[in-house]
Amino acid sequence: MTVVNFHLLSSLSPAAVLEVLTDFGPARAEAWPTIDADHFEVHGLGEGWAEVTEGTAAAWERARYEWVPGGHEVTITTLDSKIFGPGGGWVFRMTPEGDGTRVDVRLTREPGTLKGKILASLLPAVAPSSLRKSFAGPLRAR
Repeated sequence: MTVVNFHLLSSLSPAAVLEVLTDFGPARAEAWPTIDADHFEVHGLGEGWAEVTEGTAAAWERARYEWVPGGHEVTITTLDSKIFGPGGGWVFRMTPEGDGTRVDVRLTREPGTLKGKILASLLPAVAPSSLRKSFAGPLRAR
C-alpha cells in the first residue's frame, strides 16, 4: 500500500471547499483538470454521499464519496480504477486557517497489477506537487 500526505492552503472557507469537492453537477468536468466529460458519470447521489466515475481515458476511477453536510471532511473510497483497481482512496480534511482553509489530503493506493505497483512506487515523489497543481484552480489554492 502506498500512502501520500500533503496539504494546500485555499482562499475558500471550509464550507466552500466542501461544496467544490462535492459538486457533481455538469460543470465538474470543466472545473477539474483531471476530469473530462467523456469519463464523468454520476451513478448515485444523496445527502452526504455520491458514487461517480471520473477521470480521463488514461486514468479513470469509480469511487464513493462520503461527507457530513456542513462537516470538514470528505472520504473517497475507490471502487474500481483503470490503473489501481479497488481499494484505497482519498481523505480531504478542511481546517480554518487565517481567512481561508488548510486542506490536508491523504491519498492511499493499493495496486494489484505490476503497472499499478510501479506507478504507486512513484507517487510519493511526484504526486504532492502535481496534485497541488491540479487542485489549485478548483480549490483556489495559493
